[in-house]
Amino acid sequence: MQDAMLVILMSLALTGVLAPRTGASAGPNGRSTDALAGSPSTVGPAASGGVAPRAEIIKSIEFEGNRKFKDHVLRERLGFQLGDPLDQFLAEGGRVTVMEVYRKIGYSWVKVALDREALAQGHLRYTIDEGPRVQVGSTKFVGNDSFRARTLRQVIKTKQRKWLFWPTYYTEDAVREDTERLRDFYYDQGHLDHKITAQTEFTGDGHKVHLIFLIEEGPVYRVRDIVFTGQTLYGAEQLRAKVKVQSGDVYKRPKVERDAREITSLYREQGYVDAEVRQVPKFTPQRSEPVIDVTFQIREGRQFRIGQIDITGNEKTKDKAIRRILDEYGFTPGELYNGKIAPKEGNGLLEKYIQRGVMAEQAMIRPDDPLPGDPNGRPARVDIKEGMTGIIRPGVGFSSDSGVIGQLIYEQRNFDIADGPDDLMELLFPWKAWVGGGQRFSVRLEPGTRYSAYSVNFVDPYWNDQPITLDVLGRSWRWFRESHDEDRLKGAFEFEQRLASYWRRSIGFRAERVKINDLDFDAPQEIRDVFGSSQLFGVRFGVGKTTVDDLYDPTAGSSAAVFYEQVFGDFTFGVLEGSYAQYVPIHEDVLGRKTVLMGRVVAATIAGGEAPPFEKFYAGGTGRYGIRGFEYRGVSTRGLQTNVDPPRREDPIGSEWVFLTKTELTIPLIGRNFEALFFLDSGTVDTGSYRLSIGGGIQIKVPQIFGNMPMRFELGVPLLKSEGDETQIFSFSGGGLF
Repeated sequence: MQDAMLVILMSLALTGVLAPRTGASAGPNGRSTDALAGSPSTVGPAASGGVAPRAEIIKSIEFEGNRKFKDHVLRERLGFQLGDPLDQFLAEGGRVTVMEVYRKIGYSWVKVALDREALAQGHLRYTIDEGPRVQVGSTKFVGNDSFRARTLRQVIKTKQRKWLFWPTYYTEDAVREDTERLRDFYYDQGHLDHKITAQTEFTGDGHKVHLIFLIEEGPVYRVRDIVFTGQTLYGAEQLRAKVKVQSGDVYKRPKVERDAREITSLYREQGYVDAEVRQVPKFTPQRSEPVIDVTFQIREGRQFRIGQIDITGNEKTKDKAIRRILDEYGFTPGELYNGKIAPKEGNGLLEKYIQRGVMAEQAMIRPDDPLPGDPNGRPARVDIKEGMTGIIRPGVGFSSDSGVIGQLIYEQRNFDIADGPDDLMELLFPWKAWVGGGQRFSVRLEPGTRYSAYSVNFVDPYWNDQPITLDVLGRSWRWFRESHDEDRLKGAFEFEQRLASYWRRSIGFRAERVKINDLDFDAPQEIRDVFGSSQLFGVRFGVGKTTVDDLYDPTAGSSAAVFYEQVFGDFTFGVLEGSYAQYVPIHEDVLGRKTVLMGRVVAATIAGGEAPPFEKFYAGGTGRYGIRGFEYRGVSTRGLQTNVDPPRREDPIGSEWVFLTKTELTIPLIGRNFEALFFLDSGTVDTGSYRLSIGGGIQIKVPQIFGNMPMRFELGVPLLKSEGDETQIFSFSGGGLF
């Protein structure tokens, strides 16, 4: 009897008779809405009761009224198919599933009815009333005294529009997740007693909803004391010196957790692989003031050295390509197990270096348990998940310096010059061979409107299995210059050795043929003097140091380099160049995004001998010798026209030396991909006065579209210029793949 009653109650609950109605509010057309997030609670014809006779199997599955989803899509979501046993619970579960499919993409008013008569014959027939797809009309915050609505809108994922044009559709799950995001955000900023709820207001026709987040911020908690427990290796004062949070500071969970990670890294760098540090906020017994004590609970564990290292998952990539990266960073058997660069939780710097070095989809380093014969050693396992490393891609690039450039690129980012094709099949499909050595090989075809280039490049980052990069380049390109065309054919190779403490030194060689042709009738005499072909040979020496935190997107650290090249052949001269850049994070917002100030100085000179115009310095534009607000090559010594009376100094012929400074401030705007930038560029060459420009712009970083090069739109206004300089207010640069 009890079992029979239980079955009847479950059936009534599924059909909606016993569905909870607490907190419901009336929506458009009398439909009910969920009190938490305003979503309708649909009660279909199934609520009228009536239990269909049990059918042996499902004979058909049909849908009526479904415009958004095709029948086969809905069938796949049901989780059952033709021929499966059929009962009342299965059929009702399918009705609920179909409603959820619609609600997850914004059809909040959807109703689904189940044909009971067809069900009795073994046929599932669902009639769907989709209703309007509900758009987010607006988002509003009430009670947010400490943070502007603009900041909170960047915390939540629900936006009024995507990419300014496409609407966002309302779902209960999205609002619930956004509420949790706001709660986490307020807790992270020291509002430990906050209360946040979501409220919805639907328009009369049900097509739009206005979201309102009701916020009670509560007081801001401050740190009263900092306590360490469980430490034996380091004293409390030593550990206190590693943390940035101080007594009296606002308690901000991300910063305190960052301090916990710093203490953890201190131990793990010394071989304490299992060291763990947890920060635990402890409220004072009498909370007359909103203060807490921060306790760092330390579990040191034991000190280990690295045992045997096994590499798995690398079907194409050779072991040595991975081991030489490990060797460069001291992760070798017998050394202390550096858990700072290879933490047991993963996502360490060494894993990123391996992933980038062999272009793996994923790299993981995990310590294994100690072996019985070596209790102080920890074997390590390096797991590689290989990805596609060879690509053939068309694309386009453009800039105000070089114009529009088409691209057709073949690139193998995990090349192995010693592993040729083993059979005819690999010979016919060359991307299947020459793979796995961690080298780079590319062929680039880049025809353009003002500039065309064709190149072949080979890079071995561990030449002779040492931390030495070998870079071999063959390149042909043409520039359509102001008074002539310039064709170059170049062969070059360079060795760069990476030394301890971020230092590096290099030596390079080049052989180049330069051809000047298609002279304008008024080309300067300096250009006419080098008409035809010239041969150049150069030897280049360099030394530098780089301490930036990210080579592609630095936010802290510095980079400095000095180069000297001796050139001989048809011309004999030297080139001396030095550069220094400093990156300073001056602010980090509540979302963890950094405002970065960058300063750079570049100076170069012809050191002895007479250089031809095509080897001298030209400033302006956005490149290495750029001054925004001036045209590319717009700041230069000018040559006197020929065959013109009276002649003027019009076309650039290059300068003997150049000195440039650049100061740039980047400020995050939207998410992590859109930034505002403000700059102050200045510099001079061997003729004219000092130049100065000021301006700003927008930087867009979307690697999936633009690759490593962000798209920039900049406006620069020259404040100081010299006679003959060519200015350019608007400049842009960017590229993309398709």
